[in-house]
Amino acid sequence: MARRLTNLDLVNKCDAFPNPETDPSGHKAALDELWTLVWDDGDGPYPIGYIPTSVFGVLTTRTPSEVTGPIHIDLRERTVALFRVPDTEAERTKLVARLTAYWRANKTFRSLNGWRNELWPVYSRSGELLFSMERSAMGLFGTTRYGVHMTAFVRRNNGKSKYDFRIWVPKRSANKSTYPGMLDNTVAGGLMTNEDPFECIIREADEEASLPENVVRTRATETGTVTYIYITDERSGGDAGYIYPECQWVYDLELPDDIVPEPKDGEVESFSLRTVEEIQEQLAQGLWKPNCAVVMLDFFLRHGIYTPENEPDFEELQARAHRYIPFPGPHQNYHLPSKQEIEARQGLDR
Repeated sequence: MARRLTNLDLVNKCDAFPNPETDPSGHKAALDELWTLVWDDGDGPYPIGYIPTSVFGVLTTRTPSEVTGPIHIDLRERTVALFRVPDTEAERTKLVARLTAYWRANKTFRSLNGWRNELWPVYSRSGELLFSMERSAMGLFGTTRYGVHMTAFVRRNNGKSKYDFRIWVPKRSANKSTYPGMLDNTVAGGLMTNEDPFECIIREADEEASLPENVVRTRATETGTVTYIYITDERSGGDAGYIYPECQWVYDLELPDDIVPEPKDGEVESFSLRTVEEIQEQLAQGLWKPNCAVVMLDFFLRHGIYTPENEPDFEELQARAHRYIPFPGPHQNYHLPSKQEIEARQGLDR
């Protein structure tokens, strides 16, 4: 019988890259197996991604220079500078596309089999958009990925739970290229370049769960972000060992009883309304997609289901679900929206 997972086990599976503050030797050992992608705005280089050694080898020995553009390598520091020659973001994005399309055409990396034609952003420390990259290629360079997750629930208790939450839990399609058949947050998706997180969650709510825009726009509550650094395994749709620094904008959505999520675009096989205790059991059995498990734990922490009195790892769970990501981007200056910003999004100021 498989060992039941603790909440800390679930976080460890998602936030798997060693933290330099708590595990400096492990962090150094991990970096020794990677090449750091750097950028320089004129004040010295700084990191924007982690390139696996296998990808570095293909980049430097098996890819024509006219495809890669100039590459600057510091062997001592194990750093790589790429995509810096073009002067504009649009030109840099074309250079990135040329390289990743070449690898895709030559079937170089399995992760590119999941090509989505979705561009995701990479930022400088000034907040400038440096370039955009095909979603399925982000793991090759270890740049920060952004997304949105929402937990939809109803306030209902039929005596089977000591909590008044019942939560809509989707099962991912068995045909998904990533984490097929696993359990997920009610709505989740990737954030494309120049896409607002709130507008993204509205779009994903329609596409994945058939939730009406007016319901999501007026009822969804932004609760903050969840951040972690994941290391891929065989379920991720590509090769194992890629580094995924990720920031997820997180939303809660209390639904009325007459609004029921339904699959729409094939991403989800089915939805079921679950008690807290049922979800806790699913989590302990390892049935949830790793990052979705952490978002669900964040929900439980925020709503007082887990407290310092009933969860021995309470403080570590909180810290690990909001870990520091060492690459620049909007996650570094994030703040919860004000009441006025929320009302503007909902159209209440009109």
